Amino acid sequence: MSENVLITGGAGFIGSHLARHLLGQGKRVRALDSLDRQVHPEGRRPRYLDDEVELIEGDVRDRDTVEGALQGIDAVVHLAARVGVGQSMYEMAEYCSVNTFGTSVLLEGLMDRPVRRLLVASSMSVYGEGLVRTEDGEPALAHERTREQLERGEWEPRTPDGKVLVPLPTPEDKPPSLSSIYALNKFDQERMCLLFGASYGVPTTALRFFNVYGPDQALSNPYTGVLAIFAGRLLNGRPPLIFENGEQRRDFVSIHDITRACALALDSERAAGEVVNVGSGEVVTVSEVARRLAEVSGRGEIEPVVTGKYRVGDIRHCFADISRARELLGYEPQVDLDTGMAELAEWLEGQTAEDQVESAHDELAARGLTL
Repeated sequence: MSENVLITGGAGFIGSHLARHLLGQGKRVRALDSLDRQVHPEGRRPRYLDDEVELIEGDVRDRDTVEGALQGIDAVVHLAARVGVGQSMYEMAEYCSVNTFGTSVLLEGLMDRPVRRLLVASSMSVYGEGLVRTEDGEPALAHERTREQLERGEWEPRTPDGKVLVPLPTPEDKPPSLSSIYALNKFDQERMCLLFGASYGVPTTALRFFNVYGPDQALSNPYTGVLAIFAGRLLNGRPPLIFENGEQRRDFVSIHDITRACALALDSERAAGEVVNVGSGEVVTVSEVARRLAEVSGRGEIEPVVTGKYRVGDIRHCFADISRARELLGYEPQVDLDTGMAELAEWLEGQTAEDQVESAHDELAARGLTL
């Protein structure tokens, strides 16, 4: 008998790709999505959402809507969230309402409607700065950079006594360091779901996604993933704008690897009760990825602009140790960055984007959140 899966936020970028993947496995998929105008400017069912997906338009904070969406469901993938570090620092009530309160409404709905599996999308943002060591190999914690340090353009984290720190792949047991409201919300979501799962006997896994990219990203949302923001700028013939000096290190993971990891987690008994990184295992600087995207999209003459500014809540380096995903899920990344960006560039042809990046930067600057 075919399994019924509910994806909250299922009309979004990740949700729509996951829905297509699960349909291909013979599952039935229902999506609950508010069709928020920041992500869905037209306010209606997106064209990229597979016709076989049953879409319920509604808010995860509405109890009646959530209870209706859970009827007949065997497994839940909780993706619904407001996303974006910068915006979370001035729309605090909205972010906490959707992300934390919305998760509590979903979990209360599940109390009387048991499911065999629950997945929740967390984020690499919960780590703050990634794992580091000193130059002489000693383990260390990267202390949060102070505003005074950032104002001086001293971008690299250091120990309290000024020692240089070397970034390493970040494992799941690295202590959280919550440097934005968004990061706090994602940690809330994962802990709430794991606590619920342990208390009510629902096998639950929190997947910490790193920087996800691919076709169907919301190109006009200035608070979406950085590659989508860069793509939107390039589509309009404008240079990507990069904070700090552009040497921040990140892990960009293809949407196809993300969807495979979710599908694997839905069927992994070993991952129950666990937090699992999902990344690519590749490391790249933000400047490098901007240049490579411009080249692969045929816009290599557009050089990114390194602004030398910083944004409150940003971290310097964070990239994934994916050994736990390999062990518990049997996960292995299949899309390298060059292949994934080539696919993204092909999709970009024919797309349009309303460039709101500079207005978003102005909003942050007006509130003292960028300098």
